[in-house]
Amino acid sequence: MSVNSSLTEVLEKGARELRAAEAAGDLREVARCGLAVAEACRRLGRIEEADRAWKAGYRAAREAGDVAAMAWAMWSGGTLARQRGSLALAYRLLRLAAELGERGGDVVVRGYSLAGLAETGRIQGDYQAVGELHEQLLAEARRRGEARHTVWALEGIAQMHRNTGSYDRALELFEEAAETAGRADDRRGRAWALRGIADVVSVRDGDVERALALLSEAEVACREMELSSALAYNHKMRGNVLYRAGRYAEARDTYAGALEEFRAMDEPRGTALSRLGLAKALARLGRDTAETAAELAALRDTLNRIGLRHARDMVEKAAAELGVGPLPSGEEETRR
Repeated sequence: MSVNSSLTEVLEKGARELRAAEAAGDLREVARCGLAVAEACRRLGRIEEADRAWKAGYRAAREAGDVAAMAWAMWSGGTLARQRGSLALAYRLLRLAAELGERGGDVVVRGYSLAGLAETGRIQGDYQAVGELHEQLLAEARRRGEARHTVWALEGIAQMHRNTGSYDRALELFEEAAETAGRADDRRGRAWALRGIADVVSVRDGDVERALALLSEAEVACREMELSSALAYNHKMRGNVLYRAGRYAEARDTYAGALEEFRAMDEPRGTALSRLGLAKALARLGRDTAETAAELAALRDTLNRIGLRHARDMVEKAAAELGVGPLPSGEEETRR
């Protein structure tokens, strides 16, 4: 199927072919179809189904002695673990996937697994550890002509530049990613790139209308392809843009909507970041200072548990911005 097929279509076809493979006793095909089902469920936010599917696919691949298929199942499980905020488990599964990919002679799954490790480190804020790996994977993707991987690497490097304040370079890379995705008809990659462009033009230029227009364009693709997680992050970014523009009531409502979407998918990272945005918007709209401080302290602990190394900086910055610091002692300080 096309990379731009709706996830419901992918899931229906995968489930249909999985049943046929199980009936025929074809374990290799069971593993292949199980991967498609797991990934469609993951992207649709059907987390428990995705968890069952990748594990069943791994068991089938192991029974068939298909090391490469075992690697793909591990990659799926690691990606799901990262989405659920279990970053230590994500690292473990993705490392195993990379090792199995090498043993099985599948350079593609090994590359995807290394990319997953790089993305996990980037999400944690460990840019020094994974910056070089992102650049290496970008070079390999370009050499092989793999447009989707090229887009992914460009977006990851762009995000690191954006988060460290190099807005001009971030914008160049996001725009290159959007152009590359457009040429390759990779609508998912383009939607993520447009979100990145919107973020930069909002924070760097204060260009609210352009940012909102870019997010609206990306939202169309997210809805048509049923990209639940990407859509929720799109909405959270829309909240960020509105908040920066001082449109706090609109930002509050947008963050609240994103929060509901993330909670429905059981996605802790997106949930916590939406809560942070909502807390800031509510504070601007007159929420009690003590309530805001308590909420930010709870968020700091939640983000620490997820393993986001820059979480304390994010929350402390919000507390300083809102004039509600210093925050109450967190769980780590209490245990000490």
